[in-house]
Amino acid sequence: MSLLFLRHLISVAAALLLALPVHALSPPANTPPDMAQRLQACTLCHGKEGRATPGGFFPRIAGKPADYLYHQLLNFRDGRRNNDGMRYLLDHLSDDYLRAAALYFSGLDLPYPPPLPPQADAATLVRGEALVRQGDAARELPACTACHGAAMTGTLPAVPGLLGLPRDYLIGQLGAWQTGLRKAFVPDCMAHVANRLSPADIGAVASWLAAQPLPADTHPAPVPAKPLPLRCGAAAPSVGTQP
Repeated sequence: MSLLFLRHLISVAAALLLALPVHALSPPANTPPDMAQRLQACTLCHGKEGRATPGGFFPRIAGKPADYLYHQLLNFRDGRRNNDGMRYLLDHLSDDYLRAAALYFSGLDLPYPPPLPPQADAATLVRGEALVRQGDAARELPACTACHGAAMTGTLPAVPGLLGLPRDYLIGQLGAWQTGLRKAFVPDCMAHVANRLSPADIGAVASWLAAQPLPADTHPAPVPAKPLPLRCGAAAPSVGTQP
C-alpha cells in the first residue's frame, strides 16, 4: 500500500468520524444501536466489519476481547503506540466512545479466512512452533500459549488471539516493542518478551503463527485459573472502569 493511498484512507476516515454529530463523540458506555454506522471509518483499513485479510498489514479487530481493544485505542490516542494515523483519528474521542467502539467490535462473531501458505522453510517453522508452545526458560521467555491461551485465540479479559494475523503485521509489532515504538500499561510484559527475541526468533514465530488454521471455536478462552507467567499491566480489566 502506497503512502499516498494510506494518507487518503486516513483523511476519509477522519471525515467520517468528524461528520458525526457532537453528541455521538461521547456516547454512554453501553454500545449505541447505530455503532456499526459510526465505525465505518475503522473498516476502511481493517476490512469489512473489522475482519481484515490474511495478507494485509492491518490486523483483524472483530471478535478480539473488549478490554484488549479498549487498551489499544487508549494507547494509540495517548501515544503509547506510535501511529500518526490512528492518533489523528482518536485524538478527540472520549473514553466512553472508545469503550463503546471496543464493545462493538468485540461482539462481532465472524468467520476467519483460511491462512496463507507458510512463508518460511521447515526448520524455521519448527523453531517458531517451539517458541510459541514451549518458550525458552533460559532466556526468561514464557510460551506464547501461557498468556494467549492453548488454542492461541486469546484469553479474557484482555489478552488477544495470535492467529489470523498477517506475518508482516506480527513482525512489525514485535519489532515496535523492541524499539519502544509500541508500549503498554506498566508492567509492559510484551516489551520484556520482545527484547529477549532475536530477529530470527521473531521471523520464526511470526511465520509459524501466520500459517496456522483457526480452531473450530475462535472465541477467547475464559479467564485463566492460574496467574500469568509475567506481570502484565495490559491484561487488567478496564471496560466500564477507569484504566
